[in-house]
Amino acid sequence: MTVLTACGSTVYESAKDENAIESGTAEISSSETEDSVGAFSDEASSDASNSKKTKNSTSKGTKKSKSDKSSSDREESTGSAVYVLSNGDDIDGGMYEATKEDMSVFEASGDVNATITGSIIDKADGDATSADDSSFKGVNAAVRAYGNSTITLKDCTITAEAGNATGVFAYDNGTIYISDSTVNVSGGGAGGIQVAGGGTLYAYNLNVTSSSKAAIRSDRGGGTLVVDGGTYTSEGSNGCPAIYSTADITVKNAECTALNSRAVIIEGKNSVSLDNCVLSGNDQSSKEGSVKGNVLLYQSASGDADDGTSEFTMNGGSITSNSGAMFYCTDTSSIINLTDAKLVLSKDNSLLIVSEGRWGSEGSNGGTCTLNADNQELSGSITVDDISSLSLNLTDSTYKGAINETGYAGEVNVTLDDNSKWILTADSYITSFTGNEANIEFNGYKLYIND
Repeated sequence: MTVLTACGSTVYESAKDENAIESGTAEISSSETEDSVGAFSDEASSDASNSKKTKNSTSKGTKKSKSDKSSSDREESTGSAVYVLSNGDDIDGGMYEATKEDMSVFEASGDVNATITGSIIDKADGDATSADDSSFKGVNAAVRAYGNSTITLKDCTITAEAGNATGVFAYDNGTIYISDSTVNVSGGGAGGIQVAGGGTLYAYNLNVTSSSKAAIRSDRGGGTLVVDGGTYTSEGSNGCPAIYSTADITVKNAECTALNSRAVIIEGKNSVSLDNCVLSGNDQSSKEGSVKGNVLLYQSASGDADDGTSEFTMNGGSITSNSGAMFYCTDTSSIINLTDAKLVLSKDNSLLIVSEGRWGSEGSNGGTCTLNADNQELSGSITVDDISSLSLNLTDSTYKGAINETGYAGEVNVTLDDNSKWILTADSYITSFTGNEANIEFNGYKLYIND
């Protein structure tokens, strides 16, 4: 049975196998598979046809490197890259290409510190033979660092058109510094900039576009990914967020957009921290049991992320949901920290859903969420189902909305400090309230507390 990966999910070629995925009975062979019950993650659903694009395979021009081997000589080698970097390499300018399967353009491993400046780097063809090796280890990426090596990229243009070919990938204690560069990934099954297996990547002022998986992405084994400045756009169909985290990801002063997907997905014991960013998403999830949410905090049980608390932090900036709730927590514990961020809700006017979903075991797959708001304006409905719980903590903040307006369900504890206010927009049902009742504006509605 042939298996392809698109947007992080396993996409089976036959309708029979797709039905097996939907029933949760298919054998799992890839890490991130959002689209079904059980061990399938949320970076999914892009058309498998995206995994192979029509490419112009004509020569890109003369390739130059410190080695005196020609590009064609390099491509016939048995290594995993056309250009295997050595310690001290300092490449300036030139055009570099890889067209064979499982082969990067540039790669470094071991005790290597190399620099590439002002170069055009193109993974033009040659699909990965293993989606997992591509997603977990960076095989077939345009640029790949691993095994304690360091690659610095400046003013480069990087394209990846082959199937399962990531743009820039740091793996296994490898480190990449990339600045003032463009990364365009148009092949299927791969993201823009990525860490996995303990890699570290620092990105400064990039323009990253990805048509299949997340523009900013991590996978099994996690790592550290820090982004400062630039634009990061995911163009793929639902399941292709701007940011997918199975690591610790920090983004500052950047614009992150998912055109047809959730904006951010955090899986298991991992985090995303945003500082002065403009973030937007447009969740188009359509599978049975889907709950639309702009920021998803969940556990897929795929093995890509340890169990634990998912954490989303946003300081300043703005976040826009074009479809569904702003936040959705399911099958995990989670913390949402908001400070002086502008939240633009979709027409659903839903702030937060904490509930069971398509992942985990029925009856025990609810969410546990803590939402901390500091100097924050909140609005919209909050829904917590009967197997989930929420702690809502307001400091110097205002919440205008209703919680479980149809009646009691899961445990909900609300705490307001003396400088915070809750303005009811409908009857609300919660478990406990801590604060001064004078800070609640009832607006003609009723607040029911533990019956």
